[in-house]
Amino acid sequence: MKPINIDIEEEDRYARFRLIPWWDQEKLKKAVVMVVGAGAIGNEILKNLALLGVGTILIVDMDTIENSNLSRAVLYREEDEGSYKAQTAARQVRELNPDVKAIPINGSVITDVGTGFFRHVDLVLGGLDNREARLVINQKCWHTSTPWIDGAIEVFQGFARVFVPPGSACYECTMNEIDYKLLNFRKSCSLLSRKDLLEGKVPTTPTTASVIAGLQVQEAVKLLHGDRNLHPLCGQGIVFNGLTHDTYQVNYTRNNNCLSHDTWENIVEMNWSSKETSLKEVLVEIKKRLSPKAVLETSVEILLNGTCVCGHVQHYYRPLITVAEDEVLCPGCGNELDLQLTHRFEGDEPFVEKKLADIGFAPGEILVGCEGSRVIYLELTGDIIQMIK
Repeated sequence: MKPINIDIEEEDRYARFRLIPWWDQEKLKKAVVMVVGAGAIGNEILKNLALLGVGTILIVDMDTIENSNLSRAVLYREEDEGSYKAQTAARQVRELNPDVKAIPINGSVITDVGTGFFRHVDLVLGGLDNREARLVINQKCWHTSTPWIDGAIEVFQGFARVFVPPGSACYECTMNEIDYKLLNFRKSCSLLSRKDLLEGKVPTTPTTASVIAGLQVQEAVKLLHGDRNLHPLCGQGIVFNGLTHDTYQVNYTRNNNCLSHDTWENIVEMNWSSKETSLKEVLVEIKKRLSPKAVLETSVEILLNGTCVCGHVQHYYRPLITVAEDEVLCPGCGNELDLQLTHRFEGDEPFVEKKLADIGFAPGEILVGCEGSRVIYLELTGDIIQMIK
């Protein structure tokens, strides 16, 4: 009996996904996703995104790999200790799937990633351990109408929740009085950061990280297939208890007076970069578009200088949030310096020729020009094109 010849189409990497009726691998290939935090949850998120073939992944993390990470992070090895998490994770993601473009950002999402980057991604996934970063992500996502998926774990418990601007509840809507107290606890009364008051390390396991990251990426897949009516969570969360395997859904109430619900419209893309564009160039453009009285305003205080009674002057030119208490003491006499702060630039500053990066503006930032009630938004798109495109 002659064998029957059956033509079987050669399977590619994503063949089994395509068996799902509503699946669109091309959507995932074209997607641009930001992952903030490359620790236990972040590793699992990145692994899943890589296996799914999500086209471009921005990986944001400011920390380096420690030995304790190795028991909870599938992408790291012993020889990686001391290396930046974002850089190592990007390399491992590319090894998992060469189709994926993984871009590391070794820095803080608060001060080193401009709001414009959030506008150029389809969604953001967070694997964070502090409220401050979550709040900043939330605000940047609301400014740019970008969905984001938050995840958190502790021992065998965890949750995943989805926030979709502008209509759903946001992260700040879920914060209570205790959250605000803990947020403020990390700052001194002068808003300087306290190096000695870091949040305690959270006990975690790789199994719980796997579960929560899986839920987060599952929701990401639904959001990226936006036209498939897959009913992703929206202003809702999934709570998981690994001890009892109780799982339930939470609906968050939208606070219509929430200060984070500020969506920026009519953002103008400028072929500028923070390292090459000066403060003067920006102010000239703002005044041309609005009026000679227009100014540039920032949402963060910039620390310019510190002056001591002994005559010593210290120059900073960086966001106040990045400055610790011990950095504002006079190196000569030990007295606390009198600080000069600003969040407003008018064009007559003695440092107006400085580049934006040298004053504390992040790459890809969206610059806000104001004159009375009139506002314009100018994006440092040059930074974003250089990194993503």
